[in-house]
Amino acid sequence: MNALIGGHDVLLVTLDTLRYDVAAELAAAGRTPTLTHHLPGGRWERRHTPGSFTYAAHAAFLAGFLPTPAGPGPHPRLFAARFAGSESTGDGTWVFDAADLPAGLGKAGYHTVCVGGVGFFNKLTPLGSALPALFAESHWTPECGVTDPASLENQIAQVERVMARQPADRRLFMLVNVAALHQPNWFYRAGATRAGGDSRDTHAAALEYVDRYIGRLFDLMRRPCLVIICSDHGTAYDDDGHTGHRIGHEVVWTVPYGEFLLT
Repeated sequence: MNALIGGHDVLLVTLDTLRYDVAAELAAAGRTPTLTHHLPGGRWERRHTPGSFTYAAHAAFLAGFLPTPAGPGPHPRLFAARFAGSESTGDGTWVFDAADLPAGLGKAGYHTVCVGGVGFFNKLTPLGSALPALFAESHWTPECGVTDPASLENQIAQVERVMARQPADRRLFMLVNVAALHQPNWFYRAGATRAGGDSRDTHAAALEYVDRYIGRLFDLMRRPCLVIICSDHGTAYDDDGHTGHRIGHEVVWTVPYGEFLLT
């Protein structure tokens, strides 16, 4: 990371609530061709999230604690706040002197932008403003939120407006929190109804929707750009009787992760 920061833009895409098992199954079946084209080896990496719901996970991500590889460590981090005794800060870790990654990158000359999706980014309440406030520029509208079936398209339109204003000589760090995977997602599966509700199948259909449009997001990014794309947590659909997240179940704690360069 020390060789990249300062010379590359950085895009962090959080596919809010995406389950690892669903992501891996769709990749293997060829149902997410855009994502698998970009992922190393065409596969998601299996990792563990630091938080079981959006706020906790993003607070950790933005302090430098991205999802941890599921195998035995040690696992040096890409980014880390300077902290005495950190065992996950390695020689290749980019270390910043700030409490959060946007502030650290801001000190390094980056413009920091957040394009929100789920309610923790809506800026309608003090809590919904906490994560966006970490960025120099932040955006959210109801059309980018969980209830709009075209949420990702609307977010990409906002990204396009942001990118049109970026000076060529200033590096960019952008977070895009994709809301489409989150409940409600029943409207992405033909024949599903509001009364029938969400399911693992409609969750998969939401990922197929994301795959149809996310290539537009990548196309908007300036080159070179480091892309980090992952879920913040999974969610249960009657797994062992559980529904939802903010619980300690395997489908919540295990998330898909990928990183690649756009050149």
